[in-house]
Amino acid sequence: MASPNALNLYWQSTAPGSATVPLTGETSADVVIVGGGYTGLSSALHLAERGLKPLVLEAHDLAHGCSGRNGGQVNPGLKVPPDQLEADHGSDLGQRMFALSQGAPDEVFDLIERLEIGCSPVRSGTLRAAINLPSQKGEEDLFRQLSLRGIPVERLEAVEMVRRTATRHYVSGLFDPRGGHINPLAYARGIAAAALRAGARIHAFSPAQTIERQGVNWKVRTPTGTVTAPHAILCTNGYTDNLWPGLRRTIIPVMSAIVATDPLPPALLADIMPSRSSVYEIGWNTVYYRVDHQGRLLMGGRSSGKTSGEERTGHLVSHAERLWPSLKGVAWPWRWSGQVALTTDHYPHLTEPEAGLHLMLGYNGRGVAMATLMGRLLAERIATGATQPFPMPVDIGLHPIPFHGLHRFGVAARIFYGRLRDAFSV
Repeated sequence: MASPNALNLYWQSTAPGSATVPLTGETSADVVIVGGGYTGLSSALHLAERGLKPLVLEAHDLAHGCSGRNGGQVNPGLKVPPDQLEADHGSDLGQRMFALSQGAPDEVFDLIERLEIGCSPVRSGTLRAAINLPSQKGEEDLFRQLSLRGIPVERLEAVEMVRRTATRHYVSGLFDPRGGHINPLAYARGIAAAALRAGARIHAFSPAQTIERQGVNWKVRTPTGTVTAPHAILCTNGYTDNLWPGLRRTIIPVMSAIVATDPLPPALLADIMPSRSSVYEIGWNTVYYRVDHQGRLLMGGRSSGKTSGEERTGHLVSHAERLWPSLKGVAWPWRWSGQVALTTDHYPHLTEPEAGLHLMLGYNGRGVAMATLMGRLLAERIATGATQPFPMPVDIGLHPIPFHGLHRFGVAARIFYGRLRDAFSV
């Protein structure tokens, strides 16, 4: 069977990460972290920098999940607009959540600079592209909400969108200069390397099989070892299983697929995305894309299946050719997919059902920036004994999604409906 990352551009072109070995024998730590993606690695880094002894367990290779598969976009904010954010959580907490999420890209780019991570960072801004009048109205409302709160966004009419994207597909857009893009796998590996230098222990290919309370500690067992710690962080996001009862049923794992070209010829590249911003379309089915530092076009969007072959990604190639007809005939040798964790309210969720247990997941497609940030905040929360107000809601109980077992059918129907809705909305 072919490797699941055989056609993943990042995994085939990024320098190898730090060597790790599976956990063996019995050991102890200050914090045991289950999940070797952005949340887990960021938590480990910031805990180690504070003098604590974290230990990370990853079932596969580090960043095997969406941290090594995503589109590389570093976007500010949450999925929920600020007015709704304050309505849902009140003005005090809502404003703190807003400020926190809006500053999340700074967390990423500052970390890259501080740790000198070689992940091809480009801070060329984020473009929200309206594809029709309904999405344009939503974009106008968001512009109003952000502008009232002092966010430096710029509203773009159709002619300016043509200048920046070289396609006439969009009726308007919203430009946020704080966004950008990176090589997400190189970024994760850079954080891991820094965490190891700071004193963290990281064990790949060490799936957590059980977690149980032992007095004031938590004991996590893998096939070849155990680790005991007073604190445990579970942060497996879209790859959450049944390790903690009910946690898997609090999120909906949705497949997101990406296709990529090889570096395009200069003459062809000149006709595609001259602004080099990262773009995501505002529609029922989000499509996102960017041109990387070597001139490859990466195009991503929702997928209804687990595979990432031509039968599941052809719609992305067709969409790229609609945007830029000059791409017809260009090869797309890279095709891969990963699972994004969606929540029904579109917020990330931190749940602490028992003392010392921290369950963090549900980034709704904003994981590069928000997961990095939440990792640091979790480290601070543990290191300080939770003495400061946390700038996100903290639940003590899980909220499983009703009829969770039927989610795959619902996602497939939702994608089909969304494509029809986007196609026929004007």
